[in-house]
Amino acid sequence: MDSEVRTYRTGGEEVVLDLTRDADRFVESRGDGLLHVFVPHATAGLAIIETGAGSDDDLLAVLADLLPADDRWQHRHGSRGHGRSHVMPALVASYCSVPVLDGRLALGTWQSICLVDLNVDNAERTVRFSFLSG
Repeated sequence: MDSEVRTYRTGGEEVVLDLTRDADRFVESRGDGLLHVFVPHATAGLAIIETGAGSDDDLLAVLADLLPADDRWQHRHGSRGHGRSHVMPALVASYCSVPVLDGRLALGTWQSICLVDLNVDNAERTVRFSFLSG
């Protein structure tokens, strides 16, 4: 298995960050196999969604509705509502896998691999890209 870790600055706001271009570069010229993407953080996740047409903002809005940034959470350190960031990975997994065919991601036309981060207290995230040959 070939693996690489990349670091991303997510800043101090909730974000859906498109990682597809970096994933494309990672699998380029590797042949057939499987790309596995993993975010080793307790407060971030990965989603395969359409971006640029409002779906990324819609995802953040849905997560805000499901997981309000208020004082209801038992996990209470950091910014107000920080506990919701620790619950989010149960809804938005910390990993995703995508088939790779002839060195290209086999994503659908409008699909993108995105880092989802609600934790405004942690401005830097690492993401592991792993390629399993097929």
